[in-house]
Amino acid sequence: MNQKLLKLENLLRFHTVCRQLHSLGQRRTLAQWRRVFSSAYPVRPAPQHTGSWQTDSLFGAALSQYRLLVTKKEVRPRKSQLSSTKSKKEVEVWIGMTVEELARAMEKDIDFIYEALLNTTMDIDSLEADSHLDEVWIKEVIKKAGMKLKWSKLKQDKVRENKDAVKRPQADPALLTPRSPVVTIMGHVDHGKTTLLDKLRKTQVAAMEAGGITQHIGAFLVPVVLAINKCDKAEADPEKVKKELLAYDVVCEDYGGDVQAVHVSALTGDNLMALAEATITLAEILELKADPTGPVEGTVIESFTDKGRGPVTTAIIQRGTLRKGSILVAGKSWAKVRLMFDENGKSVNEAYPSMPVGIIGWKDLPSAGDEILEVESEARAHEVVDWRKYEQEQEKNKEALKTIEEKRKEHQESHRKDREKYGNLHWKERSFIKYQERKEQKLLRPKEKVERDSNMLPIIIKGDVDGSVETILNIMDTYDASHECELELVHFGVGDISENDVNLAEAFHGVIYGFNVNAGKVIQESAAKKGVKIKLHKIIYRLVEDLQEELSSRLPCTVEEHTVGEASILATFSITEGKKKVPVAGCRVQKGQLEKQKKFKLIRNGDIIWKGSLTSLKHHKDDVSVIKTGMDCGLSLDEEMIEFKVGDRIVCYEENEVLAKTSWDPGF
Repeated sequence: MNQKLLKLENLLRFHTVCRQLHSLGQRRTLAQWRRVFSSAYPVRPAPQHTGSWQTDSLFGAALSQYRLLVTKKEVRPRKSQLSSTKSKKEVEVWIGMTVEELARAMEKDIDFIYEALLNTTMDIDSLEADSHLDEVWIKEVIKKAGMKLKWSKLKQDKVRENKDAVKRPQADPALLTPRSPVVTIMGHVDHGKTTLLDKLRKTQVAAMEAGGITQHIGAFLVPVVLAINKCDKAEADPEKVKKELLAYDVVCEDYGGDVQAVHVSALTGDNLMALAEATITLAEILELKADPTGPVEGTVIESFTDKGRGPVTTAIIQRGTLRKGSILVAGKSWAKVRLMFDENGKSVNEAYPSMPVGIIGWKDLPSAGDEILEVESEARAHEVVDWRKYEQEQEKNKEALKTIEEKRKEHQESHRKDREKYGNLHWKERSFIKYQERKEQKLLRPKEKVERDSNMLPIIIKGDVDGSVETILNIMDTYDASHECELELVHFGVGDISENDVNLAEAFHGVIYGFNVNAGKVIQESAAKKGVKIKLHKIIYRLVEDLQEELSSRLPCTVEEHTVGEASILATFSITEGKKKVPVAGCRVQKGQLEKQKKFKLIRNGDIIWKGSLTSLKHHKDDVSVIKTGMDCGLSLDEEMIEFKVGDRIVCYEENEVLAKTSWDPGF
């Protein structure tokens, strides 16, 4: 701007000079004109160089106007830049965004993010382009960039409207009608639960299974109170059972409580009628009622897959009346009821409260314990299931972010320790040491992998019904011997063993356990080729015993020492062999015998000071292989530096490998 003004000023001055020279030539003419007009009009005396002054004023004004215009033109861009600086740029962010996403949102490169976090507690070395950032670090970067933070709609979109199905409010007591009681039979393995059901229903369930889990429609319309079974045995002691139950706050009527106890024999059927009467009496006292109207509410008791009928559930109806065509949701599955059947397999058209019923028509297999709710349409069922899957996904994401943060903190702590470890070293020395460490780790990996594989048992569980699998998993939850061998559950499911199960077992070097399921000939041949073990069981505690044996086989064998003989040292001397002297102990065998091929140890004052083999064993001057009790002998060791002392003991022993046994006790 200054150069332009200078040029303009010079131009105007040049023009003024020209005008002044021109005015000098016309000054005489102007004087004559003044004389002419002065007679008629009085004229004030004019200063000299009038034209020059007017010209200077004119051009001065023009120059000032030009300066003003030029200044305005050049100032305006500055004002717009200042205004743009004052209005900070808004950046849309969301929780858990990655480094790359934040850089893209800020229209910066990734290096800018690293620089912004350089002098913070964030471990920059652990950051990758796809690393998730916490809220505090996102705010820090935005702040250092001089930008304005705005939470993105993406964050708001995650909070979706709850579309879940819920139970109805409690019914009007006037609408309730009497219902049958729902009873659960509980007891230890092989204590006669199924036999008791068999006698009460007059069926033959027990004949079809041995020690299995009766989770198929085991419920029916006669319930049970407290049955002390196997009272037909001579050694039965019902009173002892009642006393032991006191520790669990189960007080029988005989001891002043309100629990009815009936002594029965499921095998002979003794006293079963009294058991049924006690149950009915209790149900009448409780005045059990339910609402048989409106949408259905219930609970999944069991679920399994039938080859001909697909997913099947056993359910107890708790409210409403279930009919064919009803739309149900349970867990993350839904069904349009195609068929219902009772405990005898007979088709039924309605299921009212307290009634156990089998339901066919599920799209997927719900889990035992899932709540059943009736909805108005298939569209609504889809909506409920989608919401529940979304909710589960959100929980997984939260857990994933939590895990990521924990890993990040671990890495940060490790990095801090490394810095402290190598802080005083030159970067070349530091790089060389790290290279050596990585090289050693690579060499150790195969060995570590073998040790890890030998101390780990990956397993796959397949069961006939969901309840069977759940029970086995609950037993596995009691496993407390991970310090010996880690038990890893690779996969579990309902149904027969498939090719996919075999492939998984091969990939993880695991074992497949099946309960009340089959493995076809083709599957078994495939497993044999791939070296995969398939173990099928129909009794729960047999499966657990097999699992214990498999775990034990993964443990290293223990070595036990067995003493063969002992001798005491009575004298010490040395013999010359070539150019060296060899110490020799004169001994007498106190018990057992000394066998030259076995292992020996030297004990002094109760401490073992040597273990190894003998180089010679002599009786008088003869080399022998065995010295028995009461005989004297001379012996030398494979360690020449060991000195014998009178009173030392020589013990001959052998080592035997003993198979280890897992310490896990599941309680069976």
